Amino acid sequence: MLRRLAQVPDRRARRGLRHPLVVVLVLTACATLVVGGDCVAAIWQWAARSPQDKLARIGARRDPLTGRYLVPSERTFWRVLTDLDADALDSATCGYTADVVRGAARAPEVARTPGPLEREERRALQRAAEHPAPSGLLPAAAVDGKALRGAHTPSGQVFLVGAIAHAGGAVMGQVQVPDRRGEGPAARALLSQLSVPGMVFTLDALHTTKATARLITGPLHGHYVLVLKGNQPLARAAAQALLTGKDAEWVQTTAVEDDRGHGRTERRTIRTAPADDELFPGAHQVFRLRRDTGTLDGTWTGKEIVFGVTSLPADLAGPEHLNHYERSHWSVENRLHWVRDVTFHEDNSQVRTGTAPRVLASLRNLGISAFRLAGRANIAHARRDLLDHGHAFAVYGI
Repeated sequence: MLRRLAQVPDRRARRGLRHPLVVVLVLTACATLVVGGDCVAAIWQWAARSPQDKLARIGARRDPLTGRYLVPSERTFWRVLTDLDADALDSATCGYTADVVRGAARAPEVARTPGPLEREERRALQRAAEHPAPSGLLPAAAVDGKALRGAHTPSGQVFLVGAIAHAGGAVMGQVQVPDRRGEGPAARALLSQLSVPGMVFTLDALHTTKATARLITGPLHGHYVLVLKGNQPLARAAAQALLTGKDAEWVQTTAVEDDRGHGRTERRTIRTAPADDELFPGAHQVFRLRRDTGTLDGTWTGKEIVFGVTSLPADLAGPEHLNHYERSHWSVENRLHWVRDVTFHEDNSQVRTGTAPRVLASLRNLGISAFRLAGRANIAHARRDLLDHGHAFAVYGI
């Protein structure tokens, strides 16, 4: 992680420079992991009490008179974080995550309170046993956007598009949208950075465009799973026509998944039909997904039907695979946006100056990825396990 953060360029003037940029970034990254490290003042307070051996290891400045290693002032933290190359920081943090995934870097280690497994981990194990993933799944990532409440630039509100791996929940990339109307081009720029041949990308209806479909199936050599709504009326009508009929006629291409938990029951029924480029660029199948929700006593109270299209052929993705990909897409909301908003209090943040809002969002992504790669299901629980400074530095092997 140190090597990756050292690649972020320093925009400060060389004259009078006292603290290396990597020191500020490492201290901020480690402070963001712990409970309360959600604003610049709290980050500086945490960093100010860092052990001398850890400061020495990350290259902190040493006072020649006292021999002690120094921590940058709160003002220095503010100055650095509000004028940083945020694109380079995202490349560095997501590059570190990629290094861990492919085994080029050591996996993060998070201290664990002795005792039984935490409740969310037990639930995850139980769900994996009750609803095993179908065999033959391809690597997949969910892409979606999120606004940073209260943070603005001259062109509008700060809006970020991120990608998270379906399996594991690590953040794979993030870009900033110049304005809300530019989310489509920003998403395509992000997809180009994530180019992994054979990867499946799931996106919501806002990104169901022919340009995105051509990019994924063309230069990226990947696959897409897209939802068809009002912005693609002709394709949606064609998919609906292909998938019309009684349930008995679709037994061979239908998959049903039942789930129970969080105070409700859910049934997801998906049926598929073959399609081609005339319906949508690179299309091989269309699908109809019906979601029935109800109470725990078995009473159904709600129904929703959506149509979608995918470039995955039937021999690579049957209805049970598409059901899994579409359900896993919401990991970007449940395992990324919700965690940043609720666990890291991002929506309550008063940091609104310069690049600081995006920088802190990027370092929260890094923390979420580190916890996920360490096998922790409940991020809030994992943050509380970092009881002292040594535990937080140890997450990144410092």
